[in-house]
Amino acid sequence: MPFTIRQCTIEDATAIQQIGRQTYFETFVAYNTEENMNDYLEKAFADAKIRQELENPHSEFYVVETDGVVAAYLKINQLAAQTEPMDADHLEIERIYVLQEFQKLGLGKLLYDKALERAKELGKSKIWLGVWENNNNALAFYKKIGFEQIGQHSFFMGDDEQIDYILVKVVKEEVR
Repeated sequence: MPFTIRQCTIEDATAIQQIGRQTYFETFVAYNTEENMNDYLEKAFADAKIRQELENPHSEFYVVETDGVVAAYLKINQLAAQTEPMDADHLEIERIYVLQEFQKLGLGKLLYDKALERAKELGKSKIWLGVWENNNNALAFYKKIGFEQIGQHSFFMGDDEQIDYILVKVVKEEVR
């Protein structure tokens, strides 16, 4: 099954919204109340919010497609679009979302490689992301490819406080 990757446009808003909702739900529904999950999905993947993110000049989205079907997407942020205060030499991977039926096909790695490529093209020295403390598969993957935990922050699913680990990887040594 051949896959292609391309940068998103505003016309991809609906696909991004649908994949975001479905992937987030499938991954985290067992760990959250129905009320908290529904509230989060409505806010995080609202039409206006997705369109605003797509139009932000400091954010980029990429989709992976096969036979005209969007199977996964990546969202990266730099500068003021980053979800945590980070230096200008950092690039954030905010989302790598792969639909369940396309998991275990290397699409997550393909999107990670795209983020790494963009970090290098943009002259970033570090790449970072947040991962839920109980997402053991993601934590193991990121540790395996060289990320290290440098901190954590609270993430709220409705009234439920959860912890995300902040992981960073050096892309290139900083020029001194």
